[in-house]
Amino acid sequence: MAGVITASESSWIAPFTGLSPSAFGKLVTVRRRDGADAVRKGRPWGLSLKYRTLLVAAYWRTNLTMRQLAPLFGVSKSAADRVIGHLGPMLALQPRKRFAKDAVLIVDGTLVPTRDRTVAEQSKNYRYSTNHQVVIDADTRVVVVVGRPLPGNRNDCKAWGESRARAAVGNTMTIADGGYPGTGLVMPHRRRKSEERPEWKQVHNKSHKQVRARVEHTFARMKTWKILRDCRLKGDGVHHAMRGIARLHNLALAG
Repeated sequence: MAGVITASESSWIAPFTGLSPSAFGKLVTVRRRDGADAVRKGRPWGLSLKYRTLLVAAYWRTNLTMRQLAPLFGVSKSAADRVIGHLGPMLALQPRKRFAKDAVLIVDGTLVPTRDRTVAEQSKNYRYSTNHQVVIDADTRVVVVVGRPLPGNRNDCKAWGESRARAAVGNTMTIADGGYPGTGLVMPHRRRKSEERPEWKQVHNKSHKQVRARVEHTFARMKTWKILRDCRLKGDGVHHAMRGIARLHNLALAG
């Protein structure tokens, strides 16, 4: 069965992956170098590594069902599901282990609507969601850490430590919004009742807000991969998708 989408046509790459053809080529090359195309026991893949990578990225980008996605690549629903389950974790972003001494990071949590209720809980958006702590570099705006997903009813203050994002960042200066009290992060100044906020605090808060907005812009760009608007994957699938999309986002920034 012939597929509709082909990796040999560069015009298909950007709409279905969010990457330029050159960035997509780099992604495939790195995955091949890391052994993603190694010969394995059992039935060989019907698609090359390039096509399998395009299939996974297209699934994250469009959030099509297997019944819709599989014919586009000329494979069965079960084959498409196996490709996503096998290659998806390999495309995931690895957390950065070292940071420059003068590095400044930004953290915030975002909710991803998730249908698997064993990992999700009803959250403030009235949907069953998972809470993801995402850390970006304030200067380059690339994602450096994605914490493990927690139920959507977990507040950011607790999720910061429980998601392992805090351990990954270490002592690097990190700024956050007012939802992280007692964590040691750099937060805006809070005004107590019947207290007038000094002008210098207002100036500081304005600057803080402008810098922290960069992580909100990152969330907006990441959620152009539509699977983060309604994730049907089970178990660790939402975690692999979030980290994989973080990697694609970083590649898209690099151009």
